[in-house]
Amino acid sequence: MPAKTAPKEPPAPQRAMSIHAHPDDQEFTVGGTLAKWARAGCEIITVCITSGGAGSNKYTPPDMTRRALVAIREDEQREAGRILGVKDTIFLGHEDGMLEPSIALRKELTRLIRRFRPEAVLTGDPAMRFYGSTYMNHPDHRVAADVALDAVFPSAGTRLIFPELLDVGLEPHEVHQVYIHGAERPDTYIDISEVLDVKLAALRAHKSQMGEWDPGEMITQWAREQGKRRKLPAAEAYRRMVLQDL
Repeated sequence: MPAKTAPKEPPAPQRAMSIHAHPDDQEFTVGGTLAKWARAGCEIITVCITSGGAGSNKYTPPDMTRRALVAIREDEQREAGRILGVKDTIFLGHEDGMLEPSIALRKELTRLIRRFRPEAVLTGDPAMRFYGSTYMNHPDHRVAADVALDAVFPSAGTRLIFPELLDVGLEPHEVHQVYIHGAERPDTYIDISEVLDVKLAALRAHKSQMGEWDPGEMITQWAREQGKRRKLPAAEAYRRMVLQDL
């Protein structure tokens, strides 16, 4: 029997929305994909549900206030987006460390999906509580992913869910693809070898969270490990959902 060929990498969508909890989440996880898609002409919208006001215990000075840190982290996220090629960055202003999977938050994300009408949405895997034996997934990450997926389906595409959105001209929108990073069994790999330097530059823009640490070695190793599964020099891996119009 002939050897099976690896599935082809999906083409860049025309418009994509990246939905995450904190500034720097997308740079760690999907930054290479976004940079590659932006080069291909994709219009990218970044949604940060919080502005990262709780920061990092390791790098946040003890006299730092939440309000001051929010301003710093929003500026860092905008700069990271500029490096990646993001068109718009939206902050929803929820409290860092306190996200809940509420209907109100689902409505906010549904509103944005209907407004911007992305072909693809990128977010995390809400089912992943642990990664190996050294990392516990942040509760905000899980909530952000859970609500984002519920906003994609069924809320964004169902006319009579949040009918008040119709009153402001936001018609239903069907998202056709969802890229879920951090999944236990990924099935789609994006070759980021040509934009790995861009991903690292965007990640380094988050100076308040990096301190003196340079993420280059760790991120490069992650990308190599994910790429090995498809004999790629560097990759980002996803569970990809291709949704049908209903």
